[in-house]
Order: sequence, then structure tokens, then C-alpha cells
Amino acid sequence: MQIFQKPAFKRVYKKLHKNQLALVNNAIQTVIDHPEQGIEKRGDLAGVFIYKFDCLNQQYLLAYEWDEASRTLLLLGVHENFYRSLKA
Repeated sequence: MQIFQKPAFKRVYKKLHKNQLALVNNAIQTVIDHPEQGIEKRGDLAGVFIYKFDCLNQQYLLAYEWDEASRTLLLLGVHENFYRSLKA
């Protein structure tokens, strides 16, 4: 299975602190193993799934697209301005 990362995801991921990395990596592994756990968005974001998880007492959102052969990680962040950034 192939995992792709969009530049917006890479930018946020490389700025994470070491104590956040383990929790984010667990969320990414969950998305890779069970992509249907995320919530599919409608409208402008049709086909995009959002997986919500807690990271150090704050809720993070992980946006991704998937098919049987690959997963594409689109964006990672807190809820504030998340969907606006995702649409851009």
C-alpha cells in the first residue's frame, strides 16, 4: 500500500513536538489500517475523510483520501480554520 503526503500535511507534521509525534503517528496508522473510521465530508469536500483524535488535551483533525491501493494525507491540525485551509 502506498502512502502519499501533500505539502500542507508535511508542513504541519515537521513542526510537531516529539511528545505529539507518537499520538499523531498512532492516528495515521489507524487511518492506514481502517480508513472507514473517518467521517466523509459532503459538498465541496466530497471524497475527503476526517479522522478526529486527541493530542495532549486538544482535538486534532486529520484529513485524508483513500482507495484500496493508497492513502493520501491531506492536512493535519486543530479545528480553527481547518476546513478553510483544506478547501484552499
